Amino acid sequence: MTDAATPTAQDERRSGLRTIRKVAPYLWPEDPAWVRKRVVFAMLALLASKVVAVATPYLYKLAVDSLSGEDGAADPVWMLGLGAVGLTVAYGGARLMSNGFQQLRDAIFARVGQRALRMLALETFQHIHRLSMRYHITRKTGGLSRIIERGVKGVEFLLRFLLFSIGPLILELLLIAGVLFALFDVWYLAVVAGTIALYVWFTFKVTEWRVKLRREMNDQDTDANQKAIDSLLNFETVKYFGAERWEAARYDRAMEGYEAAALKTAYSLAFLNFGQAFLITSGLVIVMVMAAIGVQNGSLTVGDFVMVNAYMIQITMPLNFLGTVYREIRQALVDMGEMFDLLEQPAEISDRPGARDLDVKGGAVRLDNVRFGYDAARPILRGVDVDVPAGQTVAIVGPSGSGKSTIGRLLFRFYDVQGGGLSIDGQDVRDVTQESLHAAIGVVPQDTVLFNDTIRYNIAYGREGASEAEIVEAAKAAQIHDFIQSLPEGYDTAVGERGLKLSGGEKQRVGIARTLLKDPPILLLDEATSALDTETEHDIQEALARAGAGRTVITIAHRLSTIADADRIVVLQDGEVVESGTHADLLARDGRYAQLWHMQEREDAA
Repeated sequence: MTDAATPTAQDERRSGLRTIRKVAPYLWPEDPAWVRKRVVFAMLALLASKVVAVATPYLYKLAVDSLSGEDGAADPVWMLGLGAVGLTVAYGGARLMSNGFQQLRDAIFARVGQRALRMLALETFQHIHRLSMRYHITRKTGGLSRIIERGVKGVEFLLRFLLFSIGPLILELLLIAGVLFALFDVWYLAVVAGTIALYVWFTFKVTEWRVKLRREMNDQDTDANQKAIDSLLNFETVKYFGAERWEAARYDRAMEGYEAAALKTAYSLAFLNFGQAFLITSGLVIVMVMAAIGVQNGSLTVGDFVMVNAYMIQITMPLNFLGTVYREIRQALVDMGEMFDLLEQPAEISDRPGARDLDVKGGAVRLDNVRFGYDAARPILRGVDVDVPAGQTVAIVGPSGSGKSTIGRLLFRFYDVQGGGLSIDGQDVRDVTQESLHAAIGVVPQDTVLFNDTIRYNIAYGREGASEAEIVEAAKAAQIHDFIQSLPEGYDTAVGERGLKLSGGEKQRVGIARTLLKDPPILLLDEATSALDTETEHDIQEALARAGAGRTVITIAHRLSTIADADRIVVLQDGEVVESGTHADLLARDGRYAQLWHMQEREDAA
């Protein structure tokens, strides 16, 4: 019985056919028309190349017959009149023409292949961004990037060789078989056909076996790459714990698995190449012996002997190429199959049909009996009701695991609520477009992650097309302009991977400036200062206060001193609202909020 986790040969064929069906439209699209024209012209150049290639050995035979003085009965007199030198020049010209038509074919088709590669790469990239937060937190970034890389690289190869290898090879073999049958006899054709059949059978059988080995090697490669990227992304943590040797050993174990798989692949390739050489050489020797006997008994000329050899060599080249092409096509199908599996991964969160843009009148946010859990067996929010009036600041506090940050993720619609409703100005967030929803909300997270680019780029990321003056104004409002000006390269200063060249406070200010430039009506502060020291926190609080002016602000906070001035404070406990009111009201009640407040006071005093 086949293991359900192991793909069967039928599954692989189905996956390969699926991949070909998905790639084929890039060869013959309805629009633009130039793609189809280029494909047609490339095929014409290919046909011309093959016809000239098949005629070339015949010119070689005529030149040899002319030199040996034993013209064949079927040799055309007008061509023999060119003489040995003329025929040799014609032979060289034919070889050059054959190569020239091949290069013309490649040049014409290059734009078609590159267009397909670009479009599929873009489609994959856009689809990955459409996938849900749940998908991204369960996938390994290194493995994901390697799947995309291998899949996109296979696109042009597959397109090129679907058109220019299998079909043309069959055409060339048929033309050569026809020539051998016409000029010699059926036995030559039988030997050649038998050699080709055995060669193709052997190549396909061994290659199918090698594909499984190659897939194992790919899996090991993906695993090693993921471990390397994961380790480098956590460079600081590795240093903190002195884990360089641990990480090196972990990476080496992954590379050890890759090495073992790669060796199997290399050994199997050597076996395949020798088997192919044995079959081709056997066929070549048999045909050459037959031709030699013909020359000895006078039924063939030396030119015929040379021509048979030339045709056999001409067959050998594309057959050797067939082995390589088939291996690469199978590998490309595997690589692209993984990429198309990714493309077929459904987006958990998608716009409903006919979804309208969010119409923000004031920015009032309402959570009505919201229930949600990342896992069905572990509910996080258990019927939460929160009202955030337009233009007011509402803080959500509570111990770790109470569901504070989950509310922010639901508001931004990284996930959909599983019960109840979440609305903005009376519009359920599930009924509006994600693009308009995201445009209406600005987020300052606990740890602002920056792109590995300049400070200017990272601030300008808040709004496409922002002017220099607007970028500077946002930086001033976030109280980071003076710091930027003090840097040798100013706004052109590179921030490094994930912004690691900046301090925590500097990164937060850049993040605030980016959000201010976005100018959203709703602002979500997700523990935006909890990772900062007290002095830096005070400075950032001033910047956040300016950022929240005139906006609806939802503050998710752990440090209660940062939200004492909020219009209302909501206290969560085990996914439920246990208290709600102003700071003074909640302290007067001497309930859960008061307990948290006094606990933090004691911690600060200590």
